[in-house]
Parts: sequence; structure tokens; C-alpha cells
Amino acid sequence: MRTRLILVRHAQAEGNVREEFHGWTDGDITKKGHLQAQCAATRLKDFKLDVLYSSPLKRAVDTAQYISYESNLPVIKREGLKEINGGDWDGLSWKELQTRWPEEFEIWSGKPHMHRMPNGESMMEFLTRLVNELGFIMLNNRGKNICIVTHGMAIRVLMSYFHGVKLENTPEIKWIGNASITVIDYEDDKFIVTIESDYSHLGEDLLW
Repeated sequence: MRTRLILVRHAQAEGNVREEFHGWTDGDITKKGHLQAQCAATRLKDFKLDVLYSSPLKRAVDTAQYISYESNLPVIKREGLKEINGGDWDGLSWKELQTRWPEEFEIWSGKPHMHRMPNGESMMEFLTRLVNELGFIMLNNRGKNICIVTHGMAIRVLMSYFHGVKLENTPEIKWIGNASITVIDYEDDKFIVTIESDYSHLGEDLLW
């Protein structure tokens, strides 16, 4: 029996435009983000979704609402799908992070498996939370097409898990674009990545 996971990164959000670190920081999607979300929702009509989950953060929920409208499915919010808890980093600009925490920022960029957000989560705690949440969702939706709207780093970290590589290899994982779609099939106790960070449904004017 095949269970299909369709992971969707939230559409462009305020933090993306302002170049700020938004882990648990909440914020709206942008005007472009609303257009991206609609494009993703239209594309997902071909996947015949059975259930729709989302991170409870607003940028994810706003994106999921478009998918909900097209699929006629309710949005089920799960705390375990939130982005990494950035602690003291949350809401700060990338430039400020590099200035105030140069060593930690270098570790985050190149050796994420060794990083812990100041007063937030470590990357290993983050991965464990996501994998546990995913296990719960899959256990309750065997054989279904499961759509999950979550965050860029969340999907990227999960991809290291799906590809069977160590967390330290996360920097080598393909970047996850806004409103992109990633599809993983689970069958015979194996994860098979069939689509990875595909945003072909977005026109050139809606990229980035």
C-alpha cells in the first residue's frame, strides 16, 4: 500500500522579502505570495488529495487555505509542523545575525548538525520533532495522499531524512522554493522521492 506525501512550502512571506529569520515569528504572506499560493493550489488539484495538514504559523495557514478551497478539505493544524524555533534569532535580519553571532552563523550555514539556536531548538531536536510528527500523520492516514504545508528549512531537513543522508549533509540538499511542491512515496518501508522542490507551476514573474 502506497502512502504519498505532498509537501508544500508556504508562499512568499514578509520575512522572505525583509530578509529576516522567521522561525516561530509569525507573519503574513505577500501579495505575490497570494498569487503563488493560488498557483500551487491549482496544480495540486491533479493530485487528488485526501487530507490537508498545515503548520499553525500564519504564512503556512494562509497558503493552505488556497489548497483547502480547491480541494474542499479542511486545514488540520499541527504544532509539530512549525519551522525551527529560532529563539533569540527569531525576527532578526540575516545581516544582524551574521554580525552578532558570527561563529554560530557559520556553523548554522555549514555544519547545521552542530548548531543550536540561542534559547531555541538544536537542529537534531528539530529533525526529531518533524520525524515524530510525520510518523503520527502517516500512521493515521495509511494509503492516502497527504498534503502538508510547512516551511523551507523543515522540508529541507526532512529531505535529508528521506534521502537517507546524515543531518550534516543538509547543506547539500536542494533549496526549497516558496510555494514549491515536493512528493515522496512511502511503500514497502521505503521513502522514494519523486518530485523535489518543483515550482514549475509558477510563472517567471512569481519566482522568488
